[in-house]
Amino acid sequence: MKGNLNIGRVLGIKIKIHWTFLFLLLWIALEQIRSQASDEGVLFNLAFVGIVFFCVVLHELGHASVAKRFGVQTKKITLYPIGGVASLERIPEDPKQEFLIAIAGPLVNLILAILLYFAIPISSYTSQSFGELLISLNTFTFQNLLLYTFVANISLFVFNLIPAFPMDGGRIFRALLAMFMDRVKATRVAVVVGQFIAVLLLLIGLLYNPVLIFIALFIFISAYGENKFVKHNALLKDHMVKEAMLTAITTFTPKDTIKDVIDVLLTGSETNFVIVNNDNSVAGILYRDDVIKHSKNRSKSIDEVMTKTHHPILVNSNLKEAYARLVKDKKPFFAVTDKNKLVGAIDFSNISEFIMLESQLHY
Repeated sequence: MKGNLNIGRVLGIKIKIHWTFLFLLLWIALEQIRSQASDEGVLFNLAFVGIVFFCVVLHELGHASVAKRFGVQTKKITLYPIGGVASLERIPEDPKQEFLIAIAGPLVNLILAILLYFAIPISSYTSQSFGELLISLNTFTFQNLLLYTFVANISLFVFNLIPAFPMDGGRIFRALLAMFMDRVKATRVAVVVGQFIAVLLLLIGLLYNPVLIFIALFIFISAYGENKFVKHNALLKDHMVKEAMLTAITTFTPKDTIKDVIDVLLTGSETNFVIVNNDNSVAGILYRDDVIKHSKNRSKSIDEVMTKTHHPILVNSNLKEAYARLVKDKKPFFAVTDKNKLVGAIDFSNISEFIMLESQLHY
């Protein structure tokens, strides 16, 4: 099943809905049926969910807009049953920039709540008795829809300020810490606080609300992953690609065959190969999966199978930048070049070994 459904673009950013979002709509519909709600009630609740997630999109666009001012692009915004995620190409290391990007989302919800406050005659609710208020709130009116949207935006504002890294509040907390200590230590403190909050949410979720369990797991796992990424970046920032690249690699030419590759694949530990032209420039990359896919026709030339749209990494580039590319790439294997000539290759396994050895010197 395809993971995401594209629903359009806003400001050049893809807006996607994760397939699990359908479970939320199904759950709402089933709950309405179970409670024997009217058709009007079902439509009201579905409309409310739609409006709330529209506010979530605006929240994420808030992050994206501020990030763009700092030269950080947003690849996509994905809606999940528990909220939205803006996929920024990177998180700025400048704490002031990270603070402004992180707080932009909650501020969007606060602004929406303020606008709704003035659009709704709040006095018409506060002047009612408790019994009258209950009856009033259970009617399916446009005014009530605005009121619930107001409450939802206040909730989104408050919830996203919880210092549970890597949620918005956690990033704000980390950014504030990073103004007074190094980024690695600030991240470690933010992660510890975030994971403690995640445990509390997990316990509350087990007792009252299963949705909190998923949020707690997301916080716990994501915090661990980002802490690891920041620590690795700190280890790599003063190193160059040439220090960690593979040099003892087997290369092929576009005219070689799949059989030639299989012979090497079976007798060694290499799985991906750089394909070079006669002048030692990079022609493309041949991945293990493509070799296996075409293994029935072993006389086929590599030129017919290899990936030609490959962007090599420069030998004197920063190893931290190479690591970021390897983490993001679906096939983490790159040729390394110097003056457009092949000098080596780098993959995720090799850079992980480099990180492991460096960590022994620093931690």
